[in-house]
Amino acid sequence: MTPYGLTTEQRHEPLGLGESRPRLSWKLTSDRRGAAQTAYRITAAERATDLDDPDRLLWDSGRRDSTDCIGVPWDGPVLRSATRYRWRVEVWDEIGAPAGMAQTWFETGLLHRDDWTAVWVGRDPLAQPHADPPGDDVQTESSLVAPPLYLRHEFHLARPPVRARLYATARGVYEPRLNGARVGDLELAPGWTEYHHRQQYQTYDVTDQVREGGNVLAAIVADGWWCGFVGFDARRPARHYGDQPAFLAQLVVDFADGSRQVIATGPGWTERPGAIRAADLLMGEQVDARQHVPGWDSVGEPDGFVPAAVLDTAPGPLVAEPDEPIRVTQELSAVQVRRTGPDRFIVDFGQNLVGRVRLTLRDAGAGRRVVLRHAEVLDGGELYLDNLRRAQATDVYVMAGDPVEVFEPRFTFHGFRYLEVDGHPGELHPEDVTARVLHNDIPFTGRFECSDPMVNQLQSNITWGQRGNFLAVPTDCPQRDERLGWLADAQIFAPTASRNADVSAFFARWLRDVVDGQDTEGAFRDVAPVVSVTRAAAPAWGDAGVIIPWHLWRTYGDRRVLERSFDAMLAWVRYVRRHNPDLRWRHRTGNSYGDWLQVDATTPRDVLATAYFAQSAHLVAQAAEVLGRHDEAAELRALHDGIRAAFIDSYLDEDGVVEGGTQTGYLLALAFGLLPERLVPAAVGHLVADIEKRDYRLSTGFVGVALLCPVLADHGRADLAYALLHQDEYPSWGYSIRHGATTIWERWDGWTDHAGFQSPAMNSFNHYSLGSVGDWLFGRVAGIDQTASSVAYRELLLRPLPGGRLRWARAEQETARGRVTCGWSVGKGRITVTATVPPGSTALLEIPTVDPDSVREDGAPVAGRPGVLGVEPAAVGVALRLASGCYTVSAAAPGAAT
Repeated sequence: MTPYGLTTEQRHEPLGLGESRPRLSWKLTSDRRGAAQTAYRITAAERATDLDDPDRLLWDSGRRDSTDCIGVPWDGPVLRSATRYRWRVEVWDEIGAPAGMAQTWFETGLLHRDDWTAVWVGRDPLAQPHADPPGDDVQTESSLVAPPLYLRHEFHLARPPVRARLYATARGVYEPRLNGARVGDLELAPGWTEYHHRQQYQTYDVTDQVREGGNVLAAIVADGWWCGFVGFDARRPARHYGDQPAFLAQLVVDFADGSRQVIATGPGWTERPGAIRAADLLMGEQVDARQHVPGWDSVGEPDGFVPAAVLDTAPGPLVAEPDEPIRVTQELSAVQVRRTGPDRFIVDFGQNLVGRVRLTLRDAGAGRRVVLRHAEVLDGGELYLDNLRRAQATDVYVMAGDPVEVFEPRFTFHGFRYLEVDGHPGELHPEDVTARVLHNDIPFTGRFECSDPMVNQLQSNITWGQRGNFLAVPTDCPQRDERLGWLADAQIFAPTASRNADVSAFFARWLRDVVDGQDTEGAFRDVAPVVSVTRAAAPAWGDAGVIIPWHLWRTYGDRRVLERSFDAMLAWVRYVRRHNPDLRWRHRTGNSYGDWLQVDATTPRDVLATAYFAQSAHLVAQAAEVLGRHDEAAELRALHDGIRAAFIDSYLDEDGVVEGGTQTGYLLALAFGLLPERLVPAAVGHLVADIEKRDYRLSTGFVGVALLCPVLADHGRADLAYALLHQDEYPSWGYSIRHGATTIWERWDGWTDHAGFQSPAMNSFNHYSLGSVGDWLFGRVAGIDQTASSVAYRELLLRPLPGGRLRWARAEQETARGRVTCGWSVGKGRITVTATVPPGSTALLEIPTVDPDSVREDGAPVAGRPGVLGVEPAAVGVALRLASGCYTVSAAAPGAAT
């Protein structure tokens, strides 16, 4: 048994950690059945070699008899700023024998306010006039964007440095540079937060980029989310946080003799516009390569620089970036380049994505203007741009006249599959144009696949939708003038997101924005950070402030996020109760979106709202118990019981009909346990009847869709769940796939044979909400789940569900404890199930079979096999209680699958 995947604060080897008492975690792997940790020991030191010297250890936990491997708090000495710490974990196995060890490191950032000496610098509006972008013939909203800052400061080091760290951030987005080269690989830093509450800074190891003698620290800073265009409110389209960008940085250089030199933003910095004439996240970027100043970020005296202004002497609410930053994570080549005019081409990358394009240009004279436009889909062979609304998604490059020039925007991003290149000199070759994919660099660790190509494409579409919309915040869409962190979309998709990737740190960071957006009455907002939509949140939207913290606890064992969110969770439920004393949520419902984008159905808004009121009360009660707040838990359990009674009294009749009779109404009532047990079969029957009368089609919108297949499967109608999964007539997942979708569409009817495009006022072709079925693909189709009382997959519930036209399915998921797999195949009258249970977990594996006595492993009955702790009846077939290990079990196949 070996520990692996060591993390500090849910990150691998974080540089610039901001927590004063970080949590340490590790996973376990073993090729032996029954392996389990019974004890651990953590040691820590500042140098790796000191970990082997007991006299030089900073901390030695000693051997602790414990199965814990998640979130073990640092109990060593108080951490110092800007210090690297190494730590090692040793583990003992189930018989108390030493089993293995592993080590890693983390480095603290600037932990204290007085560590900072830097001040904010930027353009002096009185001294530096704004420049006009190229192309005076085109006056657009992006023409009103001031050119980005090109900032520089020259400094001298008297002796060779041995260590250097750059701590930097911006009011805007920035690219740091040192001695003529880019620093790091981060994009669109510092990301987007509630800036007036938290301004993230980034830490860079620049030891190899500084040198004895003259040096130049520089940066390019564009508007970004700070003062650029964000959201859809025409009355306030930009400048949500400030009027102009600014930069703050502190370079800390250490020398061999123990001395230190600090170079910080402040007086003495200079600034001028450069080649980037305008840059905006929504509008695009405009570059005039003729305006490039050679050597502007190197030692020397480049022309045109004037003193920068000190804009603010208070650093503000600086915090270290707590999750993985935005990066370019992959590149896609063009699959087709089609000429549509003398110097105009349309490029197809074969995949709807989020990012930007890198274009190589050759042999054109100075001043040639090349325009790049981006779109998700085509209409009649041309870019479909109507759904961008105010966003221009247009990049412009004016050539300098060099033999070869490469254009890649730095401070914008687009949602696109198709690219129009207008003004290109000569032939455009596929190898000269590349799509660069941008998103927060969360580890994608999950995988699902099956025998049906359409279902595999659905999983691909779900994953690409997550990849494109997890950029700074969990956005609703990446292409139009919105790109906001809508709460309902996030809570609906969070279970699926955590199957595909480790989103623990990403969501924990964003939840701080959710909590910061809560008003003094306890109301969350519909979006976080709060932009464009400022009313109190709607039902299912505000409830994300309850649902996501609880999900992070259940999925990752993240107690800290539960602790930090609990008061806000409680305030939300009390806010709803205070304004709805009859326990029917009909008042203070904000924009009350209902089951957004449902099809040919209208779920009563108060039915949906009251169901979510009950669910939030239930979850906050559970959270209170976890945190030992028992009085509040009792209060909330009583509240939940009262809401449930009110729901039954107001919205349910004696025939099991939920008011409105919609699929979503039944799904909410069944999934949230709001029905008397005696009426559950009748309600399931009404749900089934509605699906059947629609010829096996769904009517659910954002809120209902995640519940559809799970509820049907849990109530014995997996056949209907599979019928919906395989459906390819409108409305269905398969319909969009049949029409070429490579991401999840925002609307079931984004485009239809009978009506063409839906309203361009709201019609994204990359929006993850309707892809929330992905949780069911992992959890029931392949079978990876956990029991109701389990946390962080300590007790696995493996329930493979053969059905539909699938002949096999399998999934793997990197849980907080280790790698879990489950898969099945059917053939020759038998079902074969494979499963992997990591050390530290046990599993209940349900084998769907018509003959419990037919269950075999290696041709022998499973009872008494190593690792098999017990055999018991299951609802369908037989259940095996398993210790950790790898298993392959076969049995007589269920009739539906043969």
